[in-house]
Amino acid sequence: MQGKLYLCATPIGNLEDMTFRAVRTLKEADLIAAEDTRNSIKLLNHYDIKTPMTSYHEHNKIEKARYLVDCIKEGTNVALITDAGTPGISDPGEELVRMCIDEGIEVTSLPGAVACINALTISGLPTRRFAFEAFLPTDKKKRQEIIDSLGEETRTIIIYEAPHHLVRTLEQLLEAVGDREISLCRELTKRYETVYRDTISGAIEYYRNNDPKGEFVLVIAGKSRDEIAREKQAKWEEMSIEDHMEVYLSKGMPKKDAMKQVASDRGVSKRDIYSALNKD
Repeated sequence: MQGKLYLCATPIGNLEDMTFRAVRTLKEADLIAAEDTRNSIKLLNHYDIKTPMTSYHEHNKIEKARYLVDCIKEGTNVALITDAGTPGISDPGEELVRMCIDEGIEVTSLPGAVACINALTISGLPTRRFAFEAFLPTDKKKRQEIIDSLGEETRTIIIYEAPHHLVRTLEQLLEAVGDREISLCRELTKRYETVYRDTISGAIEYYRNNDPKGEFVLVIAGKSRDEIAREKQAKWEEMSIEDHMEVYLSKGMPKKDAMKQVASDRGVSKRDIYSALNKD
């Protein structure tokens, strides 16, 4: 019979954040594929897990995935773990999952810790809708393209960042999205877990004077409806009232309704629009 692929979430810091099911699965699996076996052995030893390990990481993700797929097809149950958190989230696990699905192999995910969700829930920013960007590309052009695209993002934004890039990334974000609210989370679930909440400009000043340490999760407020409305109003105000009226009249809108819409667009009363159109 064919085996199965188990995606097992592991702690992002605190070793107690391991589910009973994940521990049992890792013990019962035939093989554990780990992003860094040297790191994972500490976790396995902590829970007295003796299952054999093999490395599966960014630099061997294609070749090793093919090997693991063959093993599973021959009946091996494989448990995939990442260095910290949930496999497949910002790590090479997604490649193995895709290959398994293409080969008709059953894949199941055991829920657990994931840094982006931990950070989002303690950020104090809206949680209903969010955009997860993970680590930004190392290529400068692609990195800047993504940062620029965030200027119009209305959802809460989550980004992972290394300490030595933090201030520069914050400066780029300030230029692209403006001075929004931000929460910077580090050492999540660990003894010295910290959350720094401020505006982006405030965070830049703080971390210029205080050396960033550890991996960061940045949670940034999305573009607000008020901000969108102000920008739309500013664009209309660049246009003359006559030209603004013509936008709606050309669509067949009655003059009375067009005046009402123009007044709404510009944040003024209908009487103001009437007066401006009849000032002569």
